[in-house]
Amino acid sequence: MHQASAGVRRHPAVPGRAPSFHRAAQHTSVVGLPSVPSLAQNPSDLPTHRHRPPDHQPQTVPATPTPKATATGHSHRAQSQPLEAAMRLRRVATTVVLGVALVCVAPASSPAVGREVAGAAEAAGVAGPAAGATAGHGSAAVLRAGQPPASRPGAAAAWPVPTGTVTAPDGRTLLTDRQGRVLRLRGLNLGKTDTVTEERIADLARDGFGLARLNIQWEKVEPHRGRYDTGYLRYLDHILDWADRYRVLVLIDWHQDVYGPAFGHNGIPAWATRTDGLPFEPNPDDWFADYFQPAVQAAFTHLYDDADLRAAQGAAYAKVAEMLRGHRSLLGYDLFNEPFGPVPGDPTDPQDQIDASAALERGRLADMYRRLIRAVRSSDHDAWLFLEPTVLIGQGVPTSLPAFDDPRPGADRLGYAPHYYDTAVESGADWDPSSRFIERYEAAVADYPTTNRLPVLVGEWGPPQATTPGNAQLMQRQVASMDRFAAGWALWYDCRADNGGGYCAYDRSGGPAPGKEPAFAPYAPAVAGIPDSESYAPTPRTYTLTMTADRATRRAWTVLSLPATAFPHGARVSVTGGGPAVVVGAGGPGRAGLLLPTARPGAAVRVTVTAC
Repeated sequence: MHQASAGVRRHPAVPGRAPSFHRAAQHTSVVGLPSVPSLAQNPSDLPTHRHRPPDHQPQTVPATPTPKATATGHSHRAQSQPLEAAMRLRRVATTVVLGVALVCVAPASSPAVGREVAGAAEAAGVAGPAAGATAGHGSAAVLRAGQPPASRPGAAAAWPVPTGTVTAPDGRTLLTDRQGRVLRLRGLNLGKTDTVTEERIADLARDGFGLARLNIQWEKVEPHRGRYDTGYLRYLDHILDWADRYRVLVLIDWHQDVYGPAFGHNGIPAWATRTDGLPFEPNPDDWFADYFQPAVQAAFTHLYDDADLRAAQGAAYAKVAEMLRGHRSLLGYDLFNEPFGPVPGDPTDPQDQIDASAALERGRLADMYRRLIRAVRSSDHDAWLFLEPTVLIGQGVPTSLPAFDDPRPGADRLGYAPHYYDTAVESGADWDPSSRFIERYEAAVADYPTTNRLPVLVGEWGPPQATTPGNAQLMQRQVASMDRFAAGWALWYDCRADNGGGYCAYDRSGGPAPGKEPAFAPYAPAVAGIPDSESYAPTPRTYTLTMTADRATRRAWTVLSLPATAFPHGARVSVTGGGPAVVVGAGGPGRAGLLLPTARPGAAVRVTVTAC
């Protein structure tokens, strides 16, 4: 969605009323982290406009290589016999009982030690961390990768990739991998009008993000009817090659804004635009109001209703799915960005908007989703397919989408991908906590995915800028909010601008934009257990994860993302509950692996990470 240059704040003319809303013994280890620069790149309250996407190419700089992995440290007391038997780790590769506090270390390189850790974990019958995770002679581990994680032997095998779901006690549907770990995805949007490079994917990984929502358009896939742009398809394939290498999951977002280029925007090709000769008068002050123009309304109606356009759209989706299938980084597809359709009656009337949205979701949009699910499944049985509601979800209007069937063999791989924007903030206002925007949104978003057991991935969110007190608080509150209902999210947008203007995640220097630091906070991408709560306090740089042990806790590694933006000089990891803990560097710079080989299901575990 989005139409605005970085650093430019929109002040649209609103064709309606402006919205008003919206645990036991402690074990401690230390993981030394490299100091890697951050690079990148009420029905009456309804939306009548949206922000504009960046239309520039973000600045990038070459990735800074980091030293290779090694291990050193201080001696520990000997391991207990039960833990030693459970782990069967060779002495040279042990990250022993963590019963004493350690000083933070950043030792020199020794790749051989990392290989022995992986071998020892395999011999112990547990799923080890990525090759290159290091520990030795009772030391704490530190990882300093000099090459992309997937290029090291065994690294890909440890990459947490969603293969199923689990229902949490509170009713949430969470993504899981083959080891039964709960996966939590965090990332950025990119690629809409700018070129994605290998450096940008590498930067995402270094900043702790494991997800890229890649914006693509039908107009680029098939600029002329029946003729696919092989160059563009190869470009998409290269992006996923890089994502494979850096272990970043990619969600392909079939993007559109105001239908497509026939109306000065992007998405649906001009040759697939039918207006019935109706007028189109663009609003220079409010691009979202263009959706209500008669010609745009007609174009959407034909896209939903005309058999030849339906077939062409399905063929394009199948073509892309055929091209990209097999990539380990391919999470799946967001089938249609911010769906819109005809609004009978007065488009500025809130109730007419609600009625039109409900009719679209129950009828034409639901039919489109069924067609597109079949189209992708004709080429790819493994990708996850995410369904978007209309933008009214952001204003507290629950979706009217029906349930959907997935024709793939085995369990369904369907998800729900709403967006999370406060329209008043998009208009230029500083966020008002008294608006109850977050409370209304959470109430509106919960029922559909809970009823249909769908994981939630918030495809877009974030304020245009977060330098004001309200918007900075909004960033904090939204991150905490999404932890309560979502399996993952992607912030809009991976670009640089002064003070993070124009929705940019980064400031001009390449660091987290002021006020947007909560998006760069530490988190647990993979939890061997049921995650309960997660928090990060920038002062005094303390990250806390609470979880409940389950059957996966003893045999699988919990992975912590501890980026240099939060822990520039390393981090001390403490664990209470769950019995003795093993902590090693894992899977890349700023990552740690945690194993609790004697934890009993139901045990309350608390992980605390503090700065060195």
